[in-house]
Amino acid sequence: MTYGTSQWRPWVLDEPESRPFIQRALEHGINFFDTADMYSRGESERVLGRALKDFARRDEIVIATKAFYSLGANAFAGNPNTRGLSRKHLMHAIDESLQRLGTDYVDLYQIHRFDYTTPIEETVEALHDIVKAGKARYVGASSMYAWQFATMLHVADTNGWTRFVAMQNHYNLVYREEEREMLPLCRADGIGVIPWSPMARGFLAGNRTKAKGGETRRSQTDDFAHDMYYADSDFAIADRAAELAARRGVKPAQIALAWLLAKPGVTAPIVGASKMSHLDEAVAALDITLSPDDMTFLEELYQPHRILGHS
Repeated sequence: MTYGTSQWRPWVLDEPESRPFIQRALEHGINFFDTADMYSRGESERVLGRALKDFARRDEIVIATKAFYSLGANAFAGNPNTRGLSRKHLMHAIDESLQRLGTDYVDLYQIHRFDYTTPIEETVEALHDIVKAGKARYVGASSMYAWQFATMLHVADTNGWTRFVAMQNHYNLVYREEEREMLPLCRADGIGVIPWSPMARGFLAGNRTKAKGGETRRSQTDDFAHDMYYADSDFAIADRAAELAARRGVKPAQIALAWLLAKPGVTAPIVGASKMSHLDEAVAALDITLSPDDMTFLEELYQPHRILGHS
């Protein structure tokens, strides 16, 4: 989401600035790249596709993209045929994504949100047909209630259609509602969990104050983040992450990632970086091991949140 065009969001890096991050990720051994058709209205897929063609072998990398939203000026509106999870839209969206990415197939094709207006059977069968056509290897989902995901898994199993293998959900140290139902469901069914916003839109980077927000352009302009975080308990948890980081001689963001990596069922967080040091630090977080006491110290102040990130 960070790479594409700054014309879409002021904090997004344009292609010349984006390519070095993709190259550095590959040098670190990262082989999984997640995007979506709506990011930069398609330009994110183009930037990623061109960079991977130049820097990597297709058979050695995993490309994931998503469909649901319209690519129009307002990604949450538009003609009903240009959004959602209908057969018509999904069949069009996958072809457009493949063209922008410059590849014959994606490894993981994800539904970006749950569609309340399209029958689940229509969506799951369309995804199955996309896999059988060779346009995707696997299918995944993102950001929905556990009962909705369980229903979709049941529909796939009942009809012998392609089963979902991954859930990309909203999960981090200051938003843990997914622990109630979604994560146990994924663990029980062997579903890979690849959380988005593992650092809470930068909230856990150690530079947030209630008075001024954050230091980055994104933190100052992202209304979405302000709607999701900034409760008193969120700041208290962020302070604890910063305190533990200081004791360990690492960055608060690395503590947030280490906590997430230690949670049962989490496969890998979806990480974005607009500074090269952030990418290097994220990789270094793999070497941080938190003790049970550390986990308790970080978790015990958590307060329940309303469901956030499903729309």
